[in-house]
Amino acid sequence: MKIDSKLFDRIRVKPDPEQVLRETLPTCEWAGCENAGTHPAPKGRGAEGQYHRFCIDHVRLYNKSYNYFAGMGDDAVAAYQKDSMTGHRPTWIMGVNARSWVRTHFGDEPSPGWAEEASIILRRARRTAPPEPPRRRLKTLELKSLDVLGLTEVATGIEIKSRYKELVKRHHPDANGGDRSNEDLLQEIIRAYNHLRSVGLC
Repeated sequence: MKIDSKLFDRIRVKPDPEQVLRETLPTCEWAGCENAGTHPAPKGRGAEGQYHRFCIDHVRLYNKSYNYFAGMGDDAVAAYQKDSMTGHRPTWIMGVNARSWVRTHFGDEPSPGWAEEASIILRRARRTAPPEPPRRRLKTLELKSLDVLGLTEVATGIEIKSRYKELVKRHHPDANGGDRSNEDLLQEIIRAYNHLRSVGLC
């Protein structure tokens, strides 16, 4: 083997990975540690977006003892958890602007306890105004069928049935001494009722 060979001109020694990390990254912030600070660790409440730099061993120790809620009372922790459900953003009733709603109910300068008062008002409003059941939009044939029975579009299923029975008794040939002059009208009433029943209105 010739030491002056051109093959030995460019021999590179693989660098120590720990040495490279120490040179490129800041050192671990743990007291007395000389390793590279490879892992970020949050500084805590009030310093969001700021991080300590620790090595792997010390970041594990830090994470075991880390408590975001340290120094907060039980009420403050409960309030934080409740607010976290909405991403710590203000909420209000659908379709109502928060500022206009507060001004309407509490004036331009609301009292310190306005949020609690607002929740009481909202609970009362929900109790006193029961939701109106959704009304179904009727099609032309359904409206015509109701018209044959002499009813409006707001008629309930019970009203439709009782009106149908009343009209059948009035126009049936057996109730009129065998007179069949209203037979076409009776068939129209029966068809209208059957259609209303088939679409689920009675």
